[in-house]
Amino acid sequence: MPNLVKGGGEGTCLERHVIPFLHLDRNGVAYEWFDDVHLNIFVIDLSPFLSPPLPPSLVLCPFQDSLSQLPAPRNPKVRLHNAEQVLSWEPVSLSNDTRPVVYQVQHKYRSSSTWYDLSDKVEVKCMNITTTECDFTPKGNSVFLRPEFDTFLRVRAKVDELVSPWLTVPSFQYCRNVTVGPPENIWVTPGEGSLIIRLSSPFDVRAFSATFLYYVHYWEKAGIQQVKGPFRSTSIVLNDLKPLREYCLQIKAQLVCEKGNISRPGHLSNVSCYKTAMDAATKLQQIIVIAVGLFLFLSMLAGACFFLVLKYRGLVKYWFHSPPSIPLQIEEYLKDPAQPILEALDKDSSPKDDAWDSVSVVSFPEKEQEDVLHSTLHQSPGPVQQPVG
Repeated sequence: MPNLVKGGGEGTCLERHVIPFLHLDRNGVAYEWFDDVHLNIFVIDLSPFLSPPLPPSLVLCPFQDSLSQLPAPRNPKVRLHNAEQVLSWEPVSLSNDTRPVVYQVQHKYRSSSTWYDLSDKVEVKCMNITTTECDFTPKGNSVFLRPEFDTFLRVRAKVDELVSPWLTVPSFQYCRNVTVGPPENIWVTPGEGSLIIRLSSPFDVRAFSATFLYYVHYWEKAGIQQVKGPFRSTSIVLNDLKPLREYCLQIKAQLVCEKGNISRPGHLSNVSCYKTAMDAATKLQQIIVIAVGLFLFLSMLAGACFFLVLKYRGLVKYWFHSPPSIPLQIEEYLKDPAQPILEALDKDSSPKDDAWDSVSVVSFPEKEQEDVLHSTLHQSPGPVQQPVG
């Protein structure tokens, strides 16, 4: 049996070639023999109702499929990184043809046999696009592709009425194939024998009906690594750490899709190291040590100073003893003896300060001596010097 697809108009299609009919009988029936098989083909002339016929090289054969007239896109890639979901491919190039090439993308789930266009109705513009990528990343809280379902994508090229074969991408499931990055905005505050960690999730998962679990890998510098988790909160406290020790840590986020109970581990963050603060007991010990040390230091310093003063007493006395000086009035008088300095001093002197008592010492007999002494005490209020016997 020949590889005869169909006849119509003025020719037939055979292995992508147009073969003219060889015979037309009186009734307008064309016939030809292939391998001893006679085929009757009824020809209906529709030329008055049709546009001018295409050149033989552009005659399309229905069973040959019009997709073969354009090469299909090649090297498809699906990028699933955090919330980003992008399908890309290599462009289709046409020789000696300046008409623009557009692309059409469709999708379906494994459980369905129907393909759907990615059009503007679903907020994804992947219908008759000129770019070589289709971005179906969720917008806000709405997600286009179900993250827990196996998804198929396919793309083809179009030039006016010509289309290429479909290029089907292997199936993928977002929750199983996504690349989850490390947590972002990691802040670590050293505490008393602890580290207080605050972070933000790698991306917003509200549209995916998913959550994040966090794991902290930490170790004392040059020590053995330990893991704590999972933590659901973005505020984490690592307790029971040694005070005044340096610890290094890395944090990993794990994506958990609630529908399907599927989890996908993420990448670790960069290594960062921090020194813990001292706890209350260590602070008290440090205060006591500082106080005792300061007391001992001051005691030693005072003892050293006292020893030096005793050893070099004469030198210290010489350093700290002020030299004798002449009173200012006497110094002025010596400079100018003509000035009445002494008279001014006598005049300015207070009588009270300059008052004195005159005491005479006279030898008397013992009885008379007592009478004179008694008389003298009553006469003068000033000090009395007793006679020396």
